[in-house]
Amino acid sequence: MTGLLAHSALAQEAGAPSEDEEAKLNTVLVLGSQIQGAKVSGALPVTVVSPDDIEATGAVSAEDLFRTVPSAGDITFNGTYLGGGNSNAARGDISTVSLRGLAQGNTLVLINGRRSVVHPTSQTDNQTPVFGYNVNAIPVQGLARVEVLKDGAAAIYGSDAVAGVVNNVMRNDFVGLDMNLQYGVAEGTNLDELTGDILYGTDFDNGKGNISVYLGGTTRSSLLRSDQEYTSLSDMRPLTDGTNWEGVAWDNRSTSSPWGYFAPVDTSIGAISADGSTFTDAAGAFHIQAPQFGAGCLVPGSDTCYGPGSLTSSTYRDMRYDELAAFETLTMLPAVDRINFFSFANYDVSDSLNVYGEIGIYTAETDAVIGAPASLGSGPIYIAADAYYNPLGPVGSANRIDGLSANVPAEGVPLRIASYRLADFGTRDVNVKNDQYRFLVGAKGDAFGWNWDSALLYNEAKVKDSADGVDSRLFQEALNRTDATAYNPFCGGDPLNPSLPGPSCNSQETIDSFLITQVRENKTTLSLADFKVSKPDLISMWAGDIGIAGGLEFRRETYHDDRDSHQDGSLPYYDQITGDLVSDSSLMGHSPSPDVKGSRNVSSAYLELAVPLISEEMNIPLAKSIELQLAARYEKYSDVGSVSKPKVAAAWDVIDGLRFRASWSEGFKAPNLEVVNTPLLERVNGYPDYIQCEAADRQGRIADYSNCSTLSVTVASLRSGNSELEPEESESSSYGVVFEPQFIPEAFGNLTFTTDVWSIEQENPIGLLNDSVALTYDYLLRLQGGSNPNVIRMDPTPQQIAEFAGTGLEPVGDVLNVIAKFTNQSPLKVEGIDYGAFWDVKVGPGELSLNVNATYLNTYYQSPTAEAAAIQAALNDGTLNSYVTVTGGGSLIKEGGRPEWKYSMSASYEWANWKVGAFSQYTGDVYSTSVSSTDYGPWPIEDQTTWNFYGQYTVENDGWTNGSSIRVGVRNAFNEDPPLADTYGYLSSLYQPLPRYWYVNVKKSF
Repeated sequence: MTGLLAHSALAQEAGAPSEDEEAKLNTVLVLGSQIQGAKVSGALPVTVVSPDDIEATGAVSAEDLFRTVPSAGDITFNGTYLGGGNSNAARGDISTVSLRGLAQGNTLVLINGRRSVVHPTSQTDNQTPVFGYNVNAIPVQGLARVEVLKDGAAAIYGSDAVAGVVNNVMRNDFVGLDMNLQYGVAEGTNLDELTGDILYGTDFDNGKGNISVYLGGTTRSSLLRSDQEYTSLSDMRPLTDGTNWEGVAWDNRSTSSPWGYFAPVDTSIGAISADGSTFTDAAGAFHIQAPQFGAGCLVPGSDTCYGPGSLTSSTYRDMRYDELAAFETLTMLPAVDRINFFSFANYDVSDSLNVYGEIGIYTAETDAVIGAPASLGSGPIYIAADAYYNPLGPVGSANRIDGLSANVPAEGVPLRIASYRLADFGTRDVNVKNDQYRFLVGAKGDAFGWNWDSALLYNEAKVKDSADGVDSRLFQEALNRTDATAYNPFCGGDPLNPSLPGPSCNSQETIDSFLITQVRENKTTLSLADFKVSKPDLISMWAGDIGIAGGLEFRRETYHDDRDSHQDGSLPYYDQITGDLVSDSSLMGHSPSPDVKGSRNVSSAYLELAVPLISEEMNIPLAKSIELQLAARYEKYSDVGSVSKPKVAAAWDVIDGLRFRASWSEGFKAPNLEVVNTPLLERVNGYPDYIQCEAADRQGRIADYSNCSTLSVTVASLRSGNSELEPEESESSSYGVVFEPQFIPEAFGNLTFTTDVWSIEQENPIGLLNDSVALTYDYLLRLQGGSNPNVIRMDPTPQQIAEFAGTGLEPVGDVLNVIAKFTNQSPLKVEGIDYGAFWDVKVGPGELSLNVNATYLNTYYQSPTAEAAAIQAALNDGTLNSYVTVTGGGSLIKEGGRPEWKYSMSASYEWANWKVGAFSQYTGDVYSTSVSSTDYGPWPIEDQTTWNFYGQYTVENDGWTNGSSIRVGVRNAFNEDPPLADTYGYLSSLYQPLPRYWYVNVKKSF
């Protein structure tokens, strides 16, 4: 509750509390204010989600729940991320909440009013590691309520409360025994889910003390990629048939396939021929291909052939690797086993002293299946000249091609694997274990008219991410054996189905020789000590009492990322031929990632005042009451300096049922420990190299820039931490109205409307210059005769020189590295409007409740970097092709997420022992820049509306229990698929890949 008119995202707006309720409210803190019993919190837009509201959504996990809150943005940390075998980002039983669509970590998550530790593994936002709070560690069924403050609150709660605060209040002071069991199944899929929980509480010592214990568990089977059509297709082009995007590349099959692409280590060797027929490009590079692909199929051997260059051109599109067709057991959502335990105890030592404690334990384990590994361009594998299966081996070797041209010496030619997927490796298992522990002991009471509260908290989170992998050193050893036990990468795929693996020509024993289990272990800790005081009646003045709160807080935060020894530099990978260092990572498919370790100490102090300016007793027309909230906080960091921020909020009750409210505050978010402490880090991604596209377009090798994706390059971005980063700072404001008309006859029930206009301006957001922007900026400068010094390229090969001939452009080589460093970047502005409507009315024998909440996002503007601004100017004046896209600047509404409109609606009707209800959720349309048409722009991801329904029957005091109930419900009742999008077939940050989901729930209370 928040004073006069608190409201829920899913339930009714509450009216003024009764005298008993008021007395109870005066003993608890209200989110948004640290002053016990402060009514000024009514100035703030707080959403309260009750257990009944949670039941209306059918939520099993906190991810299910927070996806239903319109003010929550996209959920980029979620269980669908599996990384293709890559452990570089958070995966497993993970979900975060991000209000207003700001990057993760801008929403502070509390448990019982105090901080929670961040999840130990980051993900990237604009290529920058960000941390979030894993809300799946919070047991949904154990919640007394969730309070969502949709307003900047750094002055009250400190760092991270830029977009708002989510406070999860656990059930405590409970007496009795509640048992709950729920079973659900996703129709037509492999997924089913069983959840059970027990809440037990008892008083002791004549009611002076209470101990409450919650224990809950969930087990869920995996959802497979093959379960539903839109997630089962790698080649999604048929799904665009009949649209304006038909024929635009939407093919997620990989150019890294069993049809390997190989190049001589010495690219000056020139074109290679056999019996007078050239089968390589000008640099001696060649690939393996199926016999039916083109007249260039030269040097046939068994069921495979050799062809010049790579397989990236559209000629070889049907030889791209279809992982989803190859393996039907690949996972969409991992199987989960989750246990939540929470215990709360308190004891009244005296009338003025209460001691209390909390213990929270969360453990979860997920299992997933992913596809076969592939080699990484930044960590090439080398094949010795005398390797058994080298087709350019020494004269007389078993597999040397007959009739090779004179430029192939008698001792053979060592090769580099430019692209290859170990399809005969098969699927890989990914196991992720999450653990969190929370221990708190505290005391509170009153003395000399002051309320005080002090506690010690220790909270830690651990992740152990284990997955099958390949040791590049051992793989190279297997390749370079000189007998038939060597690994043969020249087999190719299935000639009859070229997108699939063929029968393996390698023994399992050979494959097992380079199989390893890669392990990454992360840990974060939070140690906190605080002391808070408050007094609701410090000084009496003409309009009432001035309330005050203040406090001191000390916290220590630590972060440790312990990478697998194959990735952190402990087991570097050397070229077996030359002895040169190839990469600090010997883990195939993974860039080098050093261990990262950091810690900081934070000391803070805050002060808050609640000041009444006008009271009802003053009888001032059109001013029943006016109250102010004034707050300020100071935080000092051991590593990034100090910061102080203010807040002002006001509530103006014009007449009964009409309130205007407003707030203004400044906020901050400290740089996370990873961006401060990371040594040099390499990350590899693929992007179009537009200077190559320009050359291909000028030579007529591509029809237009829509085919530029075939000329994408692998970019190794070298990133490093920055100890000189400044905190991200923000300015937030909101103003709104709460209207509860008093003139409506009682028979028409209680009706409430709310509207709040809000704005957040963020300065100094931490990020990197996007690699794609760096490449595009290099393209622009090269058109002007220069180059981007942060894009490091190799010398052009003879083939690349030929590809630039006659274009008027200087030839370029492959991108070797992009140099980047975490920095404070250009400002971000986000604005929107929240709406709410809540109606309770008696209808016939029962009570009808109807609630609607909506959020409209009208501004999400990222000020562009200087590089992005130059690219945009070149696009505007026609210097650059209109197909070229620029990210990281301009209006980002709808781009890859951030819909303009989101709303939810719930309705319930309750009479006697029966209750029926419905819940609906709408998500507006967005678009995806990963698929774009020259004429029609980016692919539209359509809007969606889903419906949930439930029915419940309750038996009260059935003779041997205090009551029991049974609920039958369905989520996504009309079996709506999420709107079609690239990568997974849908946009996982906004939607869940679940069809119609049936569940039954049984509860008993003793």
